[in-house]
Amino acid sequence: MSFSPNGPAAARGVLERLPLFKAVDRLPVAVEHREGYKRDLYKHWNKGLNATDGCDTRKEVILSEAVEAPQVAAGCKLTGGIWRSAYDDLVVTDAGRLDVDHFVPLAEVYDSEQTPWSAARREAYANDQDSPDTLIAVSAASNRSKGDKDPAQWLPSDRSYHCTYAATWVATKLRWDLAVDETERQALLGLAEACPTATVAYERVP
Repeated sequence: MSFSPNGPAAARGVLERLPLFKAVDRLPVAVEHREGYKRDLYKHWNKGLNATDGCDTRKEVILSEAVEAPQVAAGCKLTGGIWRSAYDDLVVTDAGRLDVDHFVPLAEVYDSEQTPWSAARREAYANDQDSPDTLIAVSAASNRSKGDKDPAQWLPSDRSYHCTYAATWVATKLRWDLAVDETERQALLGLAEACPTATVAYERVP
């Protein structure tokens, strides 16, 4: 079966798996639109999955991705712990040196919304922990380097992560029904050619 930007989308609530090249072909193509964007349109961080643990979404992601768990004190203050930053293959031993990155940056999400999202949907994206792909704890330096760039403009310094990065980017865009512009699409197709065994897995958000 082949797929195109106008082809069948994954059913809601169903986990789809397909090769990266075919997944890129599922993405709708549209011109980006940045006018009117403000970061505070996407409310973050909220109280997270456990509203009683004192940890917001950001801290919950950091805790969930620790290679070695930190100690958690009152107010979700973290001490100790070990993390590996996937973007630059850096070992981080201080949670304060981590950023939680929106894999598809908030400005890029705004650019890629096919119709304007509600405030509730934007908050849901900004705090999405139901997928392992939407949010990722990485070194602050790598996240600042990325900024709001798409894969045509930026890729992780750790080249061994490029295939996973491309697959995760595409999965997140498919999960949230986001478009790509033509330059972004061509960059993703180039990555798909370089990553013939890469697989995309995603579950659409209603």
